[in-house]
Amino acid sequence: MSEERKKKVLQAIIQHFVDTAQPVGSQTILVSYRFHVSPATIRNDMMSLEDEGYIFQPHTSAGRIPTDKGYRLFVDEMADYKTARQEAVKALKQIQLEYKAEKVKEKLYDAVSLLARATGCGSFATSPDNPRTFFLGMSNVLRQPEFSDNIRASEVIEVLERGDNFVKTLASLDVQNDIRTFIGEENILPQIQSCSIVVSKYEQEGFKGYLGILGPKRMNYAYNIVLLEEIKKILNN
Repeated sequence: MSEERKKKVLQAIIQHFVDTAQPVGSQTILVSYRFHVSPATIRNDMMSLEDEGYIFQPHTSAGRIPTDKGYRLFVDEMADYKTARQEAVKALKQIQLEYKAEKVKEKLYDAVSLLARATGCGSFATSPDNPRTFFLGMSNVLRQPEFSDNIRASEVIEVLERGDNFVKTLASLDVQNDIRTFIGEENILPQIQSCSIVVSKYEQEGFKGYLGILGPKRMNYAYNIVLLEEIKKILNN
């Protein structure tokens, strides 16, 4: 009986149980883990492992699961720590990235909320981890007399519903860290040529996007520009 093969059988049993929380039989071990031996050989290996106290049968008709002694041998002599380290580092980096993105989203939401409340206009930001835009305060815009025309109001709503198109438009306008203002027909999207946009890029935790104000052309430009400057300072603190 090969001691090396027995260890591989034990490793397969532990891996299966860790993944499924289910007892495993010899046929599953043979097929799933590609042992090039007969079913009888695998059964003999499992009987030997059970006799030595590395696995046990929790129920009469069930397969086997590892014992504490089996786990101990796995941890001390069989675990692939090199591969595990690579997987752990990769997973941790992804989780950290997602965590940072969530924190940036929270800060952006607060910034957009402040902009909407302070300007009486709509405000927006692009999400840090995907090409989407979230808007707040658009009811402020649609209540303005310029948008009593249902067609004009519906055109603005259409832009909100297709946020990915709005992001592409912002990218095409070459907006950088400085605050830019686009008045009426200066906006590429025809649906929002009844509006003005005050917008700038943000950079947070390695994420980049756009932050700004959308409102009627009859807006307080100087106030809104300065307000966006101040909000960017708050965002960067």
